[in-house]
Amino acid sequence: MTEASAVDVYYDPFDFEIDDNPYPIWKRLRDEAPLYYNEKYNLYALSRYEDVARELPNWEIYRSGRGTTIDIIMSGIEVPPGVILFEDPPLHDLHRRLLSRVFTPRRMEEIEPLTRQFCVRALDPLVGSGRFDFIEDLGAMIPMRTIGYLLGIPEQEQQGIRDKTDRALGLKDGSFKTVSADMFENSYQLFAEYIDWRAEHPSDDLMTQLLNSELEEGGVSRRLTRTEVLTYTSMIAGAGNETTTRLIGFIGQLLAEHPEQRRQLADDFSLIPRAIEEVLRYEAPSPVQARYVAHDTECRGEKIPEGSVMLLLNGSANRDERHFHDGERFDIHRSGGHLSFGQGLHFCLGSALARMQARVVLEEVLTRWPDWEVDYANAAMAHTSSVRGWGKLPVTIG
Repeated sequence: MTEASAVDVYYDPFDFEIDDNPYPIWKRLRDEAPLYYNEKYNLYALSRYEDVARELPNWEIYRSGRGTTIDIIMSGIEVPPGVILFEDPPLHDLHRRLLSRVFTPRRMEEIEPLTRQFCVRALDPLVGSGRFDFIEDLGAMIPMRTIGYLLGIPEQEQQGIRDKTDRALGLKDGSFKTVSADMFENSYQLFAEYIDWRAEHPSDDLMTQLLNSELEEGGVSRRLTRTEVLTYTSMIAGAGNETTTRLIGFIGQLLAEHPEQRRQLADDFSLIPRAIEEVLRYEAPSPVQARYVAHDTECRGEKIPEGSVMLLLNGSANRDERHFHDGERFDIHRSGGHLSFGQGLHFCLGSALARMQARVVLEEVLTRWPDWEVDYANAAMAHTSSVRGWGKLPVTIG
């Protein structure tokens, strides 16, 4: 077998040029180095579907508790409790059960009409303008409005929170930068005033539910602390905004590049849910999951030492030809699953919300404009350590 470090292919997760289009390199990894080693960062990467799907739920070896992004793991900062994306059992299971009582199917059904109203407000003023931006006019707006409503954050203050979050997550250059130890506190303190106000003025929103929620530990129930409520709120706001924003951008791009499939959707909205699943498979908004190797293990015949970083490239696995027929081809009629929402215990709690928002956005866009073309000269990718996608995606419309 070819050793992981002895192949003539280089993958650097921090490199902007690679991140703009990682698929050619990921295909080479699948074919030539299904277990890849990057000596510079002491990280390994798995790129084939069978490997990624198997290891995503394998928390006993590949831990999330030190972070699930490369920079957080490599910085060695302590992750506070309540960020379930960065937790392992049994703490993860306690917190997930609590949040599952907040993200109920009933609440998701209730939010759809409001999400549609947000879309109408965003799109109607653009009719006749000849162009709009899938990110600035939709992707950056609709998830923010929806999550803001769910949490009970006043609409006039939502944009400010999103701007601060974007600045905190955005990378300035394609190299590793140590994450500050106070990153988590800085992020959740954005919500301190809202939490304190809501404690005195309860309402029918997630923030009030969190303030009234109880956590059971060792057979004893207790109310969440203020810091825990802040952490939960910050995690919901961040995770719910960024990934759905990038999903909306990829919808705009891929349907512009496949006009015949876009016209099929315009003629038959019942095809939209499957089309969204194909966008998620083809362009995963969160395509790289990092894990800390908890103890020495073996993978594909090679020893992986404790303390290494393992990257589970779900974005690559989603196109693996060994699992998906003609996996590099975009096809809205494709059936079968994908790994864009994770696998097993870390399956995305907000998946139903993201799917609903994407469906409503696409329905409202196609209702007004069945045709569009991307203005790539003025488009730009965004770069963070956790999500991948467009930062600007202007389109021309008829």
